[in-house]
Amino acid sequence: MYDLVIRNGLVIDPAQGLSEKRDLAIQAGRIVSVASEIAPDAAWDSLDASGHLVTPGLIDIHVHVYPGVSHYGVSPDATCLARGVTTVCDAGSAGADTFDGLRRYVIDVSETRVLAFLNIAAIGMVSPLDNELEDLRHASPERAIGVVERHRDVIQGIKARLSRPNVGQNGLEPLRLARRAAEAVGLPIMVHVGDTPSPLGDIVAELRPGDLVTHCFHGRAHGILDDHGAVRPEVTEAARKGIIFDVGHGVGSFSFAVARSALAQGLAPATISSDLHHYNVNGPVFDLATTMSKFLLLGLPLHDVLAKATSVPAGLLGLADRLGSLREGCLADIAIFRLAEGEFEFEDSMKQRVIGRQKLAPVAVIRRGRIYRSDLRLQRRYGRRY
Repeated sequence: MYDLVIRNGLVIDPAQGLSEKRDLAIQAGRIVSVASEIAPDAAWDSLDASGHLVTPGLIDIHVHVYPGVSHYGVSPDATCLARGVTTVCDAGSAGADTFDGLRRYVIDVSETRVLAFLNIAAIGMVSPLDNELEDLRHASPERAIGVVERHRDVIQGIKARLSRPNVGQNGLEPLRLARRAAEAVGLPIMVHVGDTPSPLGDIVAELRPGDLVTHCFHGRAHGILDDHGAVRPEVTEAARKGIIFDVGHGVGSFSFAVARSALAQGLAPATISSDLHHYNVNGPVFDLATTMSKFLLLGLPLHDVLAKATSVPAGLLGLADRLGSLREGCLADIAIFRLAEGEFEFEDSMKQRVIGRQKLAPVAVIRRGRIYRSDLRLQRRYGRRY
């Protein structure tokens, strides 16, 4: 007997180039069969996903989920897992002095799989009254290296926020300190841009293939577009070299106009992330599915949008053998969506509102084979053994 069968859904798995009606069988937390038909009585439980999309669990590589310590923090289970995101990366809420708490009180106890980028500032992002890299005494590569070595199973890289309020008069020095730590531990850097004191060309010149530029479609100073609306040549070259441009929507870092212009010129984001936190969870972000829906509005195909929130981030995190796909043998992290049709109002970070015709609405989430949330009818076989 399988533990669970998901039947009759349109299975979309960009990692396999799959978009077909299939059934999925789950056993002991893994996907063990993907077939045109699996009998519902072959499992203790079954979900009928007729008329819905069955996708890998979403991966959001930029969130803030350290509530009670970081002023940005939200609960990962309520705001991410319940909305189709089975894996998240906290993007710098914690630094060397605060990471043990993130590990103990969030990472190790959440149903959501929580990974992290460690802030080069030892205090992390604690208070709106403290811009963490204004004082470089907070930025210690040596302390960051020590924390990474103790938590290599969950730390994915080093985070540096380079906006003018965050770095003050320190320019690119925080980035160079982050580079020292990142190179010592062999991990990438995630750089927060937007209203930086340094031109974007100077920032990307410091980066290496595999490093991430988040907030790539912000509408503030030193963005990816020049004064004439053209994608800067240094940005095109950086993307060609393998620097990852990530959406990181956030409360102030996503512009429909910038994204539309960049897409028209052939610059698409490698990954779609939400930058979900306390100040945007009730709008304009809401969740990753809403951010993804905005890219459907901008004309990206559904398959591409899903890839940028499943298989691509799984590959960047070195987890493609386990996550981001519905292949047999992968962990059974699965999201089920209704692709709603109608008129939906979406708002960017610049308060521009646009009407879209489609919206991804999460209706069920399975995490390592367990149903975490489901609005679908569950057929339970009598006498199930636990």
